[in-house]
Amino acid sequence: MTGSLKYDLERSTGSRSLRYRVGDGLRAWRAGLAPPPTALHSMPQPQSFGDVARGRQLLAGLVRLDGEVVEAPGVSLWDIAAGATGPGAQALHGFKWLDDLAALGGPQAQVLAQTWLGHWIERFGRGGGPGWTPDLTAQRIMRWIAHALFLLGGQGSALSGSYFRALGQQGVFLSHRWKTAPSGRPRFEALSGMIYAGMSLSGLEGSVAPAKAELDKVCASEIDEKGGLVSRNPEDLLEVLMLLTWAADALEDRSETPGLEHVRAIARIAPTLRALRHSDGNLVRCHGGGRGTPGLLDEALSRTGVSETGSAPVAMGYARLVGDGTTVIADAAAPPVGAGTLTGHASTLAIEMTSGEYPLVVNSGAGTTFGPDWQRAARATASHSTLGVNGTSSSRLTTRSKDPHAREVLADIPTLVTAQPFEDADTSGLLMTHNGFVPTHGLVHARHLTLSQNGRILEGADTLAAADPDARLTCDRALAASSGKGIPFSVRFHIAPRVDTEVDMGGAAVSLVPESGEVWVFRAKGAGISLAPSVYLERARLKPRATKQIVLSGHLFGYAADVRWSFTRIE
Repeated sequence: MTGSLKYDLERSTGSRSLRYRVGDGLRAWRAGLAPPPTALHSMPQPQSFGDVARGRQLLAGLVRLDGEVVEAPGVSLWDIAAGATGPGAQALHGFKWLDDLAALGGPQAQVLAQTWLGHWIERFGRGGGPGWTPDLTAQRIMRWIAHALFLLGGQGSALSGSYFRALGQQGVFLSHRWKTAPSGRPRFEALSGMIYAGMSLSGLEGSVAPAKAELDKVCASEIDEKGGLVSRNPEDLLEVLMLLTWAADALEDRSETPGLEHVRAIARIAPTLRALRHSDGNLVRCHGGGRGTPGLLDEALSRTGVSETGSAPVAMGYARLVGDGTTVIADAAAPPVGAGTLTGHASTLAIEMTSGEYPLVVNSGAGTTFGPDWQRAARATASHSTLGVNGTSSSRLTTRSKDPHAREVLADIPTLVTAQPFEDADTSGLLMTHNGFVPTHGLVHARHLTLSQNGRILEGADTLAAADPDARLTCDRALAASSGKGIPFSVRFHIAPRVDTEVDMGGAAVSLVPESGEVWVFRAKGAGISLAPSVYLERARLKPRATKQIVLSGHLFGYAADVRWSFTRIE
């Protein structure tokens, strides 16, 4: 493990080393000695959107906690989470649930938010608990300030003294600890939260300039030339764009000019996000990212003032094919490295396909909020719309620590991934390869895609081949271990919810009918076709959502195998 990777893994939320936890706790206690602010200088607009459905769930006493749905109406959120140590329990301290209650609105939601806020201050306001990390503290500060009227209105006025005291303590803590935030989204959150606090709270005005300068440096170092993040998480990129556009607007409102790299980063990110957006307006679901909060992507892009559409054939490692309302987005690069190995998926060459406003082919999604078992399963190749060999993923998960609670990282990733877009008068296409199965089976996976210009036909071919003598020796060993049964492989296409599927033509085809009423027909050659259960993982839902997957099953008996398939829209 490299020094920089170890450093980021130690600092990341949920896996901070003892050294960082002790430093956080000590600084939080010292911050409590500072005189509290008594009012807000300004109240910038919220930078995040809430979900009304999740707000209703909370009001009904339904709380999702690390894969378990707890039904406990009338019980404090912090009693429900007491003793839990998973990432879901820790995330509660970022107060994302406050966005959901505020989005729901009404006196009952307001009273519940005020009650849980008061309980948090009473239990953790002096610096205890898992919420005193730079990124969670920043999330909390931004939401407390953005929703100040909601929190302090009505009966909430009784909270005013403790609210300002706790808010000031958190601002002082963040001014000393933002430097320990890990790279990626947590670092952007910590710096944006510092700007937020410095502009809003008396006594912290001096923190704005250094936070602004550091944010400029981070934009230059962590947003690459093509507007991507090393984590390759599309939803993280969207959240970072929201933070940057909000910070720029807030600085300009105070007659301050955002840094040059800050402005340039916004200009680079916007076209990249457009390239990662399906025809239904939602993001490709890959590497721990979801579709995005409804409306957030459009809001983020409109706030940038950047209308440019990305021209690069591959954006943040994703390739996009478009044909008259049909989009296909493929994971066309190696999985993320560095701290991104904590959230990366073995999804190389996986695709998603959307027709108009209706997704057809998807990846299963991120299982983070459904507990460790779902999180692990969701990262496997079998949870993505691509090819797997003998139940083996194209990248493998491992724990690089003796700590039994350490998070798994993605290792043994493909060392060579290629993507070659092409286009002619009637089609656009993509030829991709990766060598992730060479160490285990000696096989290179190639995927060839073509989408008609009218968007009615997507044709694909998946090929496995042992291309050189060393690879053939590895393949020979795998064939020998199969005792003459051949090396099994499967090509999976996970189908979006609300798409009716049925095996037709005596098992030679599958019909797919989304809510639009369109009829799509899937056919294949070189492997058997079957329908199997699958799941669709959405953060807004309390439980995984049942759906279907098309599975093409075959066996390799020599040094090559080839499967051809197609999706055709029937007019």
